[in-house]
Amino acid sequence: MRFGRFLRFIAVVWVALLAACSSSPPRRVDVPVEPERSAGMVIGRSDRLLIYRPSRDDTLRSIAAQFLGDEERDWVIADFNHIKGAVPDQPLVVPLKPLNPIGVQDDRYQTVPILCYHRFGGASSKMSVSPGNFAAQLDWLARNDYRVIRLSQLIGFLQGREPLPKRSVVITMDDGYSSVYRYALPQLRKYGFPATVFVYSDFIGAGDGLSWTQLTELKASGLVDIQAHSKTHRNLIERLPGETDDSYRQNLDIEARAPQELLERRLASPVRQYAYPFGDANEAVLGALARQQYELAVTVTPGGNPFFSMPLMLRRTMIFGDIDIDTFKAKLQISRGGVAP
Repeated sequence: MRFGRFLRFIAVVWVALLAACSSSPPRRVDVPVEPERSAGMVIGRSDRLLIYRPSRDDTLRSIAAQFLGDEERDWVIADFNHIKGAVPDQPLVVPLKPLNPIGVQDDRYQTVPILCYHRFGGASSKMSVSPGNFAAQLDWLARNDYRVIRLSQLIGFLQGREPLPKRSVVITMDDGYSSVYRYALPQLRKYGFPATVFVYSDFIGAGDGLSWTQLTELKASGLVDIQAHSKTHRNLIERLPGETDDSYRQNLDIEARAPQELLERRLASPVRQYAYPFGDANEAVLGALARQQYELAVTVTPGGNPFFSMPLMLRRTMIFGDIDIDTFKAKLQISRGGVAP
């Protein structure tokens, strides 16, 4: 029996026991018609689980706000009970503590896909996604109960502390093209989806790069995290002509430190996430990121990320402009079969 089913079985038994313990010998009474309740009722609880009978006014978000302290954690209740919404008078279980923070089931384990976009608009390049296709992809995620989470939320999952929604997905955008501001931001606002934009600092305000004004507005939206994509966008595992071991190490430190310091100074928010140019990294590159105390870094190796992923070598799946919605759906790897190592 799977772990979640076992807990639900225990919850059902618990409700029955509570009902039996509270019963009393029958006696003849006149029972007035009970008015319709305007508040839900806690049927029973322990330090790990709570059983709640919703009222007609309850939603999963209001229940999560009441018992979990955050309406955004409504997914915890939905995933545990396999429901999409609260039904009046139908008891549900509210997990008060993380019950399966690493997402491992009997025959599968959870993985989190990270999607990678670059440009938006009408450019004749597979790296450019049309505004219509991007909107259709976000709409499909919303209609199929995917939860778009912030990249930073992976930290607790990778440390085995915090569970994530079963259908979690992360959206990222590389380089820092101004089309992110023109086309992507309105769609992110429409759906309330967060995203991470990785910029290389030499591109800010240059050519078709995002300006500081646009970066500031992206951050002010509350939906977009601005993080580092190096200083120059050079391939970090390739030596420049005449680059010695010492100068290579020094240059890698600059590629890690310069965008971090600049973005933190201009945008006044921490920069602890990094996207490798061309997705490439080696031990020297990892050392440079470690010295700057980066917490997460992403490649362009496709696939989902289980709890045992290396935080500085996360998988990420490219989304190209020439794919259809069926191909997009196939890229959303939210679980893998077999036993996790």
